Amino acid sequence: MTEPIISVTEPDWSREKKSFFEWSPSKSLLASIRSYQRQQNTHFLLGWVFKKVAVIQHRFWSVVTGAEIPINSQIGGGLLIPHPNGIVIHPAASIGPNCLILQQVTIGVGASDGFPEIGGHVDIGAGAKVLGAIKIGNHAKIGANAVVLIDVPEGQTAVGIPAKLLSKK
Repeated sequence: MTEPIISVTEPDWSREKKSFFEWSPSKSLLASIRSYQRQQNTHFLLGWVFKKVAVIQHRFWSVVTGAEIPINSQIGGGLLIPHPNGIVIHPAASIGPNCLILQQVTIGVGASDGFPEIGGHVDIGAGAKVLGAIKIGNHAKIGANAVVLIDVPEGQTAVGIPAKLLSKK
């Protein structure tokens, strides 16, 4: 059986959706970020109120999840963060649609100037660090505890400290 093809351009919003009474802190955190970003350019009083409510919700869910995902992050739709504890994302880093980020992942600034650009449908394993002005291609995979300081081409897997690309056989 083959894996279903997940789009790298079209977000699958059902991955972020939760039912009304479902306890899902990670999805609630993402919902507060999305709510704030929808209201960002609103100049009406009610929009301003909704934006402030979204900020309060974001702060609450950030504490509950233990994640440091800025409210102004550049995150594509369909992000999955099943275990959000310890996730740190720099606000200038960009993440494509339909990605999977596991616990204790850091996406941010390294020794070089610039910020990571993560493509669509990228899976990042637990404890991985993606640092510096690098590009992670679509459908790439980052292994658990990898320290990625190099570009990862589309469809490749990076593992190790410092990360090296696995060769396809």
